[in-house]
Amino acid sequence: MKTKLLVFTAGLLLSLNAFAISLQDAKSQGLVGEQANGYLGTVINEPQANSVAKEVNAKRKAHYEKIAKKNGITVNEVAKLAAQKAMKATKRGQYIKDSNGKWVKK
Repeated sequence: MKTKLLVFTAGLLLSLNAFAISLQDAKSQGLVGEQANGYLGTVINEPQANSVAKEVNAKRKAHYEKIAKKNGITVNEVAKLAAQKAMKATKRGQYIKDSNGKWVKK
């Protein structure tokens, strides 16, 4: 019985992940965009966009913390440097947040 429950639970988790949208898909669909603070923002407030942004931002924060600690600088400094690179790497037609706080297509 425990084995069947474990298999069912694993299958359920895998099937839920199949519906998750990738970061690149979310960017291409205009759901999320890059911000000057180094984190993703949601262009359109909807569940998939919010989920992608939350997941990616948690991973980014952890990565920024490692880099900051290794280099003796603040997390915000790392995030701002990463933001510059991410905005520069953003593809044409995808969103970035401008200095006025508005989403614009690159």
